[in-house]
Amino acid sequence: TVGHGLGVAPAMMIFKDRTNGSYNWAVWHQSLGGGDYALQLNNTNASTNAYDYWNGSPSSTVFGLGTDFGANKSGDNYVAYCFAEVAGYSKFGSYVGNGSTDGPFVHLGFRPKLVLWKRSDSTADWTMFDSARDTYNVVGNYLIPNTSQAELTDSTVKTDFLSNGFKVRGTWQGMNASGGTIIYMAFAENPLKYALAR
Repeated sequence: TVGHGLGVAPAMMIFKDRTNGSYNWAVWHQSLGGGDYALQLNNTNASTNAYDYWNGSPSSTVFGLGTDFGANKSGDNYVAYCFAEVAGYSKFGSYVGNGSTDGPFVHLGFRPKLVLWKRSDSTADWTMFDSARDTYNVVGNYLIPNTSQAELTDSTVKTDFLSNGFKVRGTWQGMNASGGTIIYMAFAENPLKYALAR
């Protein structure tokens, strides 16, 4: 096990082997359904427990390591980014898509500055929006972290950033497939008590 220093159980963890660049970025998220389920930040794969990255879910003090080289190869150096929820600042969760331009509203308790999405029950790209490039709604400029593509826009890939969460406005299956499960990580533009309507 390895201490993470957060004081509470992480909501999301991202691992990378710094010695061998050929191994995938391993991602654990509290909404994936168990401590052994994983995604890969550099791939479109659905969530699976086929990898042995971790030895169960993390605790308030440590995360466990399995035997897969993506998180634990003897002698290699790794970086582990561990994120915990902080009220009014960060949120990690999931929602179920409805396939409509009147998509789900996700309550965060703050206006988001950055949101990263990934459909977890099927193959799909990771998708990232922020309010620095889109300063008003609809937010439609996005990046795909699992590729080297430049910024993109698409009429089916868009959202609204609201004072207390986000509202999905696109129909793309990676962020709003009907019945699809989508995980997210979100960070606030301002703490809730300073949030401004938009």
